[in-house]
Amino acid sequence: MDRRKFLGMCLKGGVSMAALTQLQLQAFQGSTSIGDDDYKALVCVFLSGGNDSLNMLVPLEGEARSLYEASRQGLAVTNPLALSPYTSQEGGVGLHNSLASLQNLFAEKQLAFVTGVGSLIAPTTQQDVINKSVPLPLHLFSHNKQQATWMYGKEQSSINTGWGARLLERLEQAEQFGGNISLSGMNHWQTSVNSMPFSLSTNGISQINALSGRQERNEHVSDLFNRVLTGQKNPLGQAYGARVKASIDKTSAMNLALQESDPIDGVFSGSVLSRRLRTIARTISIQSQLGCKRQVFYVSMGGFDTHGNQNRSHASLLGQLSQSLSEFNQAMTYLNQQNNVTTFTMSEFGRTLTSNGNGTDHGWAGNHIVMGGAVNGGDLYGKLLTQHLNGPRDTRGGRLIPEVANEQYFATLARWFGVPDSELVDIFPNLANFNQHTLGFM
Repeated sequence: MDRRKFLGMCLKGGVSMAALTQLQLQAFQGSTSIGDDDYKALVCVFLSGGNDSLNMLVPLEGEARSLYEASRQGLAVTNPLALSPYTSQEGGVGLHNSLASLQNLFAEKQLAFVTGVGSLIAPTTQQDVINKSVPLPLHLFSHNKQQATWMYGKEQSSINTGWGARLLERLEQAEQFGGNISLSGMNHWQTSVNSMPFSLSTNGISQINALSGRQERNEHVSDLFNRVLTGQKNPLGQAYGARVKASIDKTSAMNLALQESDPIDGVFSGSVLSRRLRTIARTISIQSQLGCKRQVFYVSMGGFDTHGNQNRSHASLLGQLSQSLSEFNQAMTYLNQQNNVTTFTMSEFGRTLTSNGNGTDHGWAGNHIVMGGAVNGGDLYGKLLTQHLNGPRDTRGGRLIPEVANEQYFATLARWFGVPDSELVDIFPNLANFNQHTLGFM
């Protein structure tokens, strides 16, 4: 038997979860509700700080362009890259000039934009806000609270769970080892009562040297630890010890599988996001050895809280994002997984239309990216908001009211992932307040 097959058997063989820090996870269990050949993965790229995503998609001409330039003044994007979506937009639509790679993916129908998105409890107009006639999400414009709201996929309550974790639970995949992986540590999106993310770094899995047997001086510590795990007399201690030992064994097997995975050389560049997406791609390449039918991945990219020096810093961030997403799309094509993996962005809020000097403040509505072979690419979904200061969607200070709820955005992804239409409202409760539950981009 060759080494790769042996590793696959180790990973599928019923040993349990991840490492000492992962003891809260449940033992390995295969799903009975998903076919053997039905594999799908969601990759969440969280743009932390509040991305000025209104400046990712801008009008090209006419009144819409005039309103945009008057509202954004020194922050208006010059020389935008023209798009030709199926759905025409007043004044045309162009991309920020740092997003050239996304322009190509859009033209190739590998990418779409979801527009006018934000946290909403119910459809909301400017007059609703003024009259306080509809409930608004709590803690609007707060980084921590809105990050949590986006990751929970609902308003916060006494028991909060991430919607990524809820998808796995609903599809009986929460107990599947390797199905819930983060390249950016703990986060709300992947956490529930029964699930938490398995953390990877770009160097693989962190292991405890004293238990790895790689250092001679740690052999006695390792031996003592193993005797503690296997020498318990009471049933609870035996079960706990077996869980810990199995976790360590399975972590080691996964680490070896990653080390032997395709390095995907010559595709990824050196940015932090690019290196993290490369690790996700390598993990996807061993999903058959892990036995995963559904996987959710999380990676964050910081720096988007652009209160100052926005023109330069935002352009740099968008350039890194564009290049990294394009590289990841190439990797998925290379692995023949482009139709099985969907990548999407989240961010806690957009930014204000107005400048505070050379930056922006916390806003509300924004635009988002969805990429993959299953995406109905080459179009805009939702409602591309007119960037009109003091216009009909401006609540105050250039904060635009969303036309589309983030839960509608999430539900569209969940439906593709395998959640039946009848169960979407159970996962995203505020959908009940909207006539349209999904947006059609998948």
